[in-house]
Amino acid sequence: LRLCIESVQSQLYQNWELLLVDDNSKDQEVKNILKEYSSKDSRIKAIFRTDGGHISEATNSGLKEATGEFCSFLDHDDELTEHALYCVVNELNQNRKLDIIYSDEDKKDLHGTRHKPYFKTDWNPDLLLQQNYVCHFLTIRKELVDKVGGFRSECNGAQDWDLLLRSAD
Repeated sequence: LRLCIESVQSQLYQNWELLLVDDNSKDQEVKNILKEYSSKDSRIKAIFRTDGGHISEATNSGLKEATGEFCSFLDHDDELTEHALYCVVNELNQNRKLDIIYSDEDKKDLHGTRHKPYFKTDWNPDLLLQQNYVCHFLTIRKELVDKVGGFRSECNGAQDWDLLLRSAD
């Protein structure tokens, strides 16, 4: 979790907001970490849910507080390279009509060594119908996420894929 948060704080592009949603965790250490980072960085907002709604409801709670034109999605165990947001913004500056942007990804071992690179195809609607090849790092125009109704609880576990399928045209 700390590595994830710090990877966002280390971005070359600095105009971001990070919404950290605690889904009524019983782990006080998680709550303390969220409070710690949000108290030190005004771009980080901690949201504490009073009932456990799982991934979709927790993400929707964050979306309600999001103020940006675009939303990017990370899991607590994801890390961004320092230029990840810069690359997204650079792409958007070149093509303002884009609604969905995604990136390649790597796995990291316990020593921080990258392995198992996943070089993703260009936009491929046929492949998307068969599998969620997009995963993370995913950025979607917030207006589009709102239009399709955000994340659906009945799709927990495949919520990103469901959102993509409903957002793609």
